[in-house]
Amino acid sequence: MAAVSGAAGTGAAVSGLDPVAVRRDFPLLMAPHAGGRLVYLDSAASSQRPRQVLEAMDDYYETTHANVHRGVYAIAEEATRRFEAARHAAGRLIGAARPATEIVFTKNVTEAVNLVAYSWGRANLAPGDAIVLTEIEHHANLVPWLMLAEERQLELRYLRLGEDYRLELSNLDELLDGAKLLGITCASNVLGTVVDLEPLVAAAHDAGAVVLADAAQLVPHRPVDVAALGVDFLGFTGHKMLGPTGIGVLYGREELLEAMPPFLGGGEMIRDVRLDGFTPNELPWKFEAGTPPIAEAIGLHAAIRYLEAIGLEAVAEHEDSLTAHAVGRLQDAFGEDITIFGPDPALGRRGGAISFAFKDLHPHDVAQVLDSRRVCVRAGHHCAKPLMRRLGVQATTRASLYLYNDEDDVSELVGALRAVADFFA
Repeated sequence: MAAVSGAAGTGAAVSGLDPVAVRRDFPLLMAPHAGGRLVYLDSAASSQRPRQVLEAMDDYYETTHANVHRGVYAIAEEATRRFEAARHAAGRLIGAARPATEIVFTKNVTEAVNLVAYSWGRANLAPGDAIVLTEIEHHANLVPWLMLAEERQLELRYLRLGEDYRLELSNLDELLDGAKLLGITCASNVLGTVVDLEPLVAAAHDAGAVVLADAAQLVPHRPVDVAALGVDFLGFTGHKMLGPTGIGVLYGREELLEAMPPFLGGGEMIRDVRLDGFTPNELPWKFEAGTPPIAEAIGLHAAIRYLEAIGLEAVAEHEDSLTAHAVGRLQDAFGEDITIFGPDPALGRRGGAISFAFKDLHPHDVAQVLDSRRVCVRAGHHCAKPLMRRLGVQATTRASLYLYNDEDDVSELVGALRAVADFFA
């Protein structure tokens, strides 16, 4: 595969979003670090949190903490109101028609996918049935299906990565023939590839398959409408979109969720329990066993409000421009010494995850030297080992951009990589 061309773009970011003003809302990004400003380029792993999210969670703990749903005293009812308001906000964010029943809180996307595999998969898949995945998936949308395939003797088929770092679709109809499910990432956490979902969803439905979309790298960065996409299930996670850890969201079409058996057993997910059996609760609570992540849901709601106030269209425009600028700067600065794995930003939509190989250096060595200059990047296989093998590498260094990053951050990255080159010269 060819590296992305330096002609991808070196122009200034042009969106109306002001990342310098945005950064002022993030205590960690404004705090001094080793005599300078922290340059945080690891949002694909976990974003930072604005003050508004931290304050919303603190306010809940200080004024309203109580368990939700069954308490009849005032603070329990208020905790329930805030928790369910977060559910409706999550549904509104992605255009769910019936948030009260179609939005299930999980602890992350991994749990959301496991819920679908465990509940829908075990109820609907039999030996010999086929599932279609892709070789660019995060392990979260691979391992649950590998486990189920081993248990149920299922056939796994894969959409392959093309030379342009986008999915190869020439054999799509053949792969989908007779398949029961298409599990697909919306955007690669390694390559930045943004998948054009609508034709894939249409082809899957024509073949009679259900579609599960991993939107962990899409919902934080671009407007998403599940009705327009036509997906049957979609998962995203709070900690990649300015919210806390420990809270994720599974969207599922109501009729599918209604027909699925519970995922975990215990309190809250039941309507009745007898010594000889139980009756599950209504949606969405039959999938939310035990005390839920109440403070985390409230923090997620604050993160959603923050993103909606800025506008995800503005976030996408800013990231598109900044990503093109960053790719261009890196190629212009280092030429053949750097290989960037991902689509050329000039040729279509591309996310802000920029994975690269630098000279012949190990990614962890690169990341450690960058850290000494207050530049935070990720090094490793990024929970995508099959993709690493496809790229012919053990690991990459990854810088990932978000709404609080700007051209100064890109310049800091370029300067730090020059220091890496000098250090290992």
